Amino acid sequence: MRPIRLYLENFGSFRAPVEVDFAEVDYFALVGATGSGKSTVIDAICFALYGTVPRWGKENVVAYALAPSATSGRVALVFEGAGRRHGIVRTLLRDAKNSVRTKEARLDELDPAIPPGSPMTELLAGVRSAVAEGENVTTEVQRITGLEYKFFTQCVVLPQGRFAEFLHAQPRERQDLLVQLLDADVYERIRQRAVQEEAAAKQHAEFARNELARLAGADERAEQAATQRFEALTELAARLGDELTTLTTHDDTVRRLHEEQRTAAGGLATLTRLIIPSDVPGLADGLRAAEESVRAASATVTTLEQAEQHAENALSTLGDRSALVDRAALLEEYLRLTAEATQARTQADTATAALPEITDRAASAEAALTQAEKQRDRLRVAHAGAEVAHAITIGEPCPACLRPVTDLPHHPALAALTTAETAVKTARRHADDARSQHTRATTRADLLIAQASNLCTDATRAAAALRTTAPVGPMRTADAARTGDALKVGDAAGALRVDDAGRGAGGLGADGERVVGHAGKGLVTEEAARGELAWIVGALRAFDDAVGALTVARQRSRQGREAVGKAERVFGGMRGRAEQAWRELDGARDTVAGFRPPPVDRGDIHRAWVALLGWRDQAAEAERVAGRERAERLAMAVRVRDEQRAGLVGRLAEYELVVPPDFTPLRIGQALATTVAQAENRLERVREARERAEQLAKEVSRWDEEARVAHELGLLLRANQFERWLCAEALELLVAAASETLRDLSDGQYELVLGGKGEIEVVDYAEAGMRRNARTLSGGETFQAALALALALSDQVAGLAASAARSLDSIFLDEGFGTLDPATLDTVATTLERLASGHERMIGVVTHVPALADRVPIRYEITRDQTGSHVQRTTR
Repeated sequence: MRPIRLYLENFGSFRAPVEVDFAEVDYFALVGATGSGKSTVIDAICFALYGTVPRWGKENVVAYALAPSATSGRVALVFEGAGRRHGIVRTLLRDAKNSVRTKEARLDELDPAIPPGSPMTELLAGVRSAVAEGENVTTEVQRITGLEYKFFTQCVVLPQGRFAEFLHAQPRERQDLLVQLLDADVYERIRQRAVQEEAAAKQHAEFARNELARLAGADERAEQAATQRFEALTELAARLGDELTTLTTHDDTVRRLHEEQRTAAGGLATLTRLIIPSDVPGLADGLRAAEESVRAASATVTTLEQAEQHAENALSTLGDRSALVDRAALLEEYLRLTAEATQARTQADTATAALPEITDRAASAEAALTQAEKQRDRLRVAHAGAEVAHAITIGEPCPACLRPVTDLPHHPALAALTTAETAVKTARRHADDARSQHTRATTRADLLIAQASNLCTDATRAAAALRTTAPVGPMRTADAARTGDALKVGDAAGALRVDDAGRGAGGLGADGERVVGHAGKGLVTEEAARGELAWIVGALRAFDDAVGALTVARQRSRQGREAVGKAERVFGGMRGRAEQAWRELDGARDTVAGFRPPPVDRGDIHRAWVALLGWRDQAAEAERVAGRERAERLAMAVRVRDEQRAGLVGRLAEYELVVPPDFTPLRIGQALATTVAQAENRLERVREARERAEQLAKEVSRWDEEARVAHELGLLLRANQFERWLCAEALELLVAAASETLRDLSDGQYELVLGGKGEIEVVDYAEAGMRRNARTLSGGETFQAALALALALSDQVAGLAASAARSLDSIFLDEGFGTLDPATLDTVATTLERLASGHERMIGVVTHVPALADRVPIRYEITRDQTGSHVQRTTR
């Protein structure tokens, strides 16, 4: 794993977003004051990869990652490893309960073509594929780096306070780290594969043995037996050819005789099924009766149609019925208006005659009212004078004459004034009633006179309408007397006269007969109109009788035609049945045509059927005699065939060929050919089985050998043996390499060696080469020894690992260089420069020592103010 670019936002002491560019950097130092945030940069790399930091204690603690006052933060890292570039992003969030959690984690494979010095946004945008999200990110990082978190912090990131963990670790813990660093688990996978191969080889060997066991009978003796049987069957097949041909001939003869017998039996059955239809004997009589019914019905229809034509002629001679109806309507209107005009004139005369009496009563009532009013007025004056008389005094002026009063007047007793007023009211009421009666009588008389006049006018128009149409029947027309230019309506005195200027008049003629006419023209009499109307009513009744007679005639004609149709249908059915009977006869003859029936007499269907049935009886008897002869020939042919078949089946049984007796020669030949083929196949299978047995024996030997080799390989690679040996050898190499570096760092005073139980010990040449536990070293000495081991791990792991995937491309040191003396510090700096000079790995140190920092080519100066930590890159 080699970092390219790091992004921090609200992570630890870094508040503002900052990017740290590691592209093209092999050796760098993080410098700055204590607490400025130098170690936080290394923490950010570790957090981006594994989601936690060694300085926080527990691995699942993330609360320290987010700045105290921030609600969210973000860390992103772009790194390369195993020839690929990856980008990882982790987002932090503080919730409402002030708890910090990882909101998002994402790992992507990035495009390596983007220049590594590009900004973080451009690097992360070049996504080739998404690798993992959420909790799966840490698992994928472990796969890519080849290291779990606890081993990553022992050989890649060496944090403060934990620098000597590998030096002081227990042998079992160092072995676990070496297993990962050396990719030693590949040998465990090889062992497991060897176990699988052993099981598979044993399975194949067991299968081959089972197959070989099933082929136990495939030997030379079995092959000889199969060869002898095949040869014998082949010879038998050659000999039986003629016998099968003869048997086939006998089978054909039997089959032919069976077919003749079956055909003859069918013909005899056909003969015996011939029977005359039940309706044929009476079919001729029925056909004649139906034909006679058709002729009789046709004659009846002819008579009925002549009666229908006579009724139509009688109706046509009566003329146009609609003209009679129209003329009758005009006559009825004329008679109605004439009657109504006469009645109106009578009522008008009565009303006019009553008017004088009503007028007299009205005048008498008016005179009585006037007299009553005069009497009331005189009485009022008298009463007024009497009242004045009581008020005058002698000598005073009179109120009426204004002359002095000489004597007081004397007035007699007067009648009561109320009586006079009542009399006036009564007289006025009688006068009003008389006037109302007079007005009503006058109005009614005027209305009746006007109504009579209008009815006379309507009657005149009706008479004019009658004159516009031709009269029918014996109508008498009288000439009306004329008086000047007017016509009289009423009696001889002519009480009502109607002007002839465009309006007709109606009334009585000069001879006392009621007439209606028009000035200057003849009058139509009411009597003549009644006579004509009576004649029209009679004519219409004759019309109705003629129509009824025609309807009856037509109905009878229709019924007659329906009877003809029904008779024709019956006749057609009988004729069709006769034709069907002839077809049935012909069909019956066709079914026995092979017996050559005699010709048919077409004169009578019944006689034809009787003749056919007589011939049937003779032909059936002759066929029964011939059938008995055919049965004897068939029985003889069956005996000959069965005897030959039995002999053939017996000979086949000698060769273990079981053939049912009823098999045909063809199937016997096929069965024999099949048996020969089976024998040949049996011989081939025996030969193939022998070859297969030899092959299986070789396979059993080969699979047994492969199982043995796999078993031995599995035993050699067992984890409790090979892995312990491999890690021990690797640890010896690491300790030897670390000893060389430690001798340089300690100026030849110390070396590292392995103890008897796998613990790391120190050889102190200042104490005559005494060996002691590494835990007895001082702080500075422990740093030198741990640094030597870390550098040895970084330098040797690529050569020791089973694959290059476990190569440690980076190492970050965050430990007390300040405890070293100048000479040792110079040795450490020289050693780090040597490791970084090969450009094979990145070396990063966190230091407060200016002498060491000045020798590092690239420095990242970390400063901190009130806004947080800041990074500035400088070069030497």
